[in-house]
Amino acid sequence: MAAQSRRRSSASAQEEPPRKKHWFRRIFLTLLALGVLGLGAFALAVVLTPVPDPNEVAASEATVVYYSDGVTEIGRLGDSTRRSIPLENVPIDVQHAVLAAEDRDFYNHTGFSPVGIGRAIWNNVRGGSVQGGSTITQQYAKNAYLSSERSFVRKARELVLSVKLESTVSKDQILGDYLNTIYFGRGAYGIEAASLAYFGTSAANLDYNQGAVLAALIRAPSYYSDNRKDLRARWKWVLDGMVESGWLTPSQRAKAEFPEIRKPVNANRLGGQVGYLLEAVKSDLREVGYTDQEIEAGGLRIVTTFDKDAQAAAEAAVAEVGPTVGTEGLRIGLAAVRPGTGEVVAMYGGPDYVTDPINNATRAFAQAGSTFKPFALTAAVEQGIPLDSVWNGDSPAEVQGYSVRNYGDTSFGEVTLTEATALSVNTVYVTVEDQVGVDNVADAAYRLGLPVDTPGQSPETLDLTFVLGTASPSGIAMASSYATLAARGQHTGWSTVKQVYGTNGGLQYEWSPEIDQAVSSETADTVTSALQSVITSGTATGALNLGRPAAGKTGTSNENKSMWFVGYTPQLSTAVLMAKEDDAGNPISLDGLEGGAPAYGGGGYPVAIWTAFNQAALANLPVEDFVVPAPTVSPSPSSSSPSPSESPTPTLTPTVTPTPTPTPTPTPSPTDSPTPTVSPTPTPEPTVTGDPP
Repeated sequence: MAAQSRRRSSASAQEEPPRKKHWFRRIFLTLLALGVLGLGAFALAVVLTPVPDPNEVAASEATVVYYSDGVTEIGRLGDSTRRSIPLENVPIDVQHAVLAAEDRDFYNHTGFSPVGIGRAIWNNVRGGSVQGGSTITQQYAKNAYLSSERSFVRKARELVLSVKLESTVSKDQILGDYLNTIYFGRGAYGIEAASLAYFGTSAANLDYNQGAVLAALIRAPSYYSDNRKDLRARWKWVLDGMVESGWLTPSQRAKAEFPEIRKPVNANRLGGQVGYLLEAVKSDLREVGYTDQEIEAGGLRIVTTFDKDAQAAAEAAVAEVGPTVGTEGLRIGLAAVRPGTGEVVAMYGGPDYVTDPINNATRAFAQAGSTFKPFALTAAVEQGIPLDSVWNGDSPAEVQGYSVRNYGDTSFGEVTLTEATALSVNTVYVTVEDQVGVDNVADAAYRLGLPVDTPGQSPETLDLTFVLGTASPSGIAMASSYATLAARGQHTGWSTVKQVYGTNGGLQYEWSPEIDQAVSSETADTVTSALQSVITSGTATGALNLGRPAAGKTGTSNENKSMWFVGYTPQLSTAVLMAKEDDAGNPISLDGLEGGAPAYGGGGYPVAIWTAFNQAALANLPVEDFVVPAPTVSPSPSSSSPSPSESPTPTLTPTVTPTPTPTPTPTPSPTDSPTPTVSPTPTPEPTVTGDPP
């Protein structure tokens, strides 16, 4: 029996493989059937899908942008020009430039290119010039089916239409229709309109240099048209691609010269502040994933965060209290952000977008001066340094090899940290920064909202000048950073876009900020308490005219080349900046401004504009108080700590008294200490000083 049982077991083992093969066969047949059905469905879709008329493709709907009420229109994006021309009127070099930029295998694939997709992925992974995986046929199909859909469904339609186009239309017709409908920026649809917009001539007259510029624009037209350095780099990449594909000789490549591009001609519809607002909205839409094609021709309805009355208040404040004399080269920027939500409620970018399209509220170009001191104050409070700690405010003071001076070389004697904040004492704040660590000061700044890539500073090359604001942030970044303090330490970032609706009225996007507790509420409340003294008894007493609790900090750069005031109430954080540039874009002194408010430092025009704006912007909102911080008890002075009066320079560890009684040297009126010019590599006795504002 045992032997028989073994034989049966052996037989069963021998019969097992056929059963496995049976299951494998069933799975294979099932997958084959599904594949056949899928191919059949795809083939049916191809048959039933109509080939779009290029005129219908180009008849895209403009995007309408509204104020925060969702009713009042600010303006429209996508009021465009388009002129169709036959492909034979487009020089072959220009055609090749477009193919080199967008689809080098165009005449070899059948609508989509696995090789092209793979090459784009590999190039992007290697960190090369950004490439897309879509063929020209797919791009044309996408434009044809541009709708409110942002999903796999639309991608499937693009693929079906691509195959249909390739099977029913010639390659030359596809390329011609593509060139007549693609967006090149500046409101120009099609190669003819683009040629006129950028070079002032018909496409028939373009050479390969100009053609490569237009080809380079296609990937991100609004971005590249505004960023000449990156456009030039992509232009070179297109030319190299033409050489690789055999469409341009090495000799022609060597002789290539970047062509002169016409300045944009802006229509009156962008006049005043409208153009600045619309460009800011477009930038934020790109940040959340919308393409230029969708923005300019997708028929979107954009509800912004801009408050109509607050925007009017910003424009009126600059006009009514800003300078009227000596304004040649003057740049004024204003940005107001709602604490806790990050909504940008108002923005002043410049006098008129049509004549000067540079947005001074979003552009990072003016040294921030002492408006950086709250970042050091935040780091100090986090390390337990109380506001009533006493520091040596004499000038000059030597700190780690730097000779630091206050404005006018004024010596303030013993001052509390609050008084040093109100009076903007450089010698105290460089000493504080040295004690808490410049890395910790920068970290506090980044957590509050200062972008790490702010011009003029780098996390890798920080030094003691950081606290004095030698960096150049944008006004909107500073308004957002101070808004974090106003929101009791909650950082949200900022946005000009509240909601996006598609052509069918469906909600596509809604601003929902990620709230980060950047600093503790106790730290934020303590910093706010000190910054209130800047207004009540410091360099910004003009803001007392607001008539409600407020906090902030003035800032003035060396030689009075920029002036700032960044201030906030519990409901609104606003940055106002002023700077001058010569014709070459170099900073020059603001001296000579007259009319309107007083002209000295950040406490002059910036404070006056800030106050006038907030009086109107907050008129219909209740008066709110800041949260009073919990009292802190200063530790008793250490016997090992030298008294501030014993040394002519600030000590690294301040002497602290339970009840401070500072006696600063009298000064005619509080003035903001300008940001000094500091040599990157200190000499044996470097001097950190500032000229009068």
